[in-house]
Amino acid sequence: MVSRRILASCAAALLLGVSAFATQVQAQERPVTIIVPFAPGGGNDIIARELGRQLIDTIKANVIIDNRSGAGGLIAAKNTAAAAPNGQTLMFVSSSVVTTAAVRKQEPYNIAKDFTAIAMIGRGPFLVVASNDSRLNSVKDVVGRSKDKPGSLNFVSSGVGSILHLSTELFMKRAGITMTHVPYSGSGPALMDLVAGRADLFITTVPVVASHVQEKTLNLLAVTSDERSPLFPNAPTLAESGVAGGGMYTLWGIVGPPNMAPDLVAQINKAVNDAAASPAMVKRFAEEGATPYRGTPDEFAKVLEKERDTWRRVVEDGNLYTN
Repeated sequence: MVSRRILASCAAALLLGVSAFATQVQAQERPVTIIVPFAPGGGNDIIARELGRQLIDTIKANVIIDNRSGAGGLIAAKNTAAAAPNGQTLMFVSSSVVTTAAVRKQEPYNIAKDFTAIAMIGRGPFLVVASNDSRLNSVKDVVGRSKDKPGSLNFVSSGVGSILHLSTELFMKRAGITMTHVPYSGSGPALMDLVAGRADLFITTVPVVASHVQEKTLNLLAVTSDERSPLFPNAPTLAESGVAGGGMYTLWGIVGPPNMAPDLVAQINKAVNDAAASPAMVKRFAEEGATPYRGTPDEFAKVLEKERDTWRRVVEDGNLYTN
């Protein structure tokens, strides 16, 4: 009789472990809010909204996407860090959560202490593209011309201190070259000038330039991943192009306020990982040329810390502080 009770208790505990987060949300009769530090309609926002839709099915509760763009993501970060650690408020992050802090001499938050890493859901490479007017047909062309006349080529970015800016700075450091930075207030204006031939080079995410590459209004020189992209199998990697140092990526994931209980974090991690593995999310990542990822909170915390160290060194080496 005792053994039967023990078995029944174990089975009940397993079921509760799987559904505890959903039960908690439903009991409080409040939706889960995912703060998104980006304006509606952009690539990151689209991924966040798809993840939110899939989470509704995973936790059987409402999920609200709350766009808090502005100040480079600081508004969203501060709201998340100040929220109650009960799982009701989460934040969707990309690599910008790291770069926003890394470009300031006095970092506005500590990525390890002011947030709870919950789940990394994927990462995507960048494309190195050149205007057709630049007559750049390979990364070797970029390196050769830059070494012959340092600063003669320019590159555009979505803003000073953005992940696209810092990725290009890291590319230049690894290649041993200098180019002139022309920052814009977003990828859209930067892309317009690149296509028009008023700029030379852009290292950016796949969705921003994929159609232009396919229509040959821009020249694809390389991908920044460790392996070739299935979307652009003829494009070499940076390593194949003679620029060593490893791949460069942007990442996506979910964090929460500090001091969340470990068991709650584990439950949300499972819910997010299950949602990110849905066919709709896998399709979304494929369209981004990205790779889905499933891992533990500790693994994500280590990735964020490594990202912070990488971009902080780039900023320090180039004196790229924004204040």
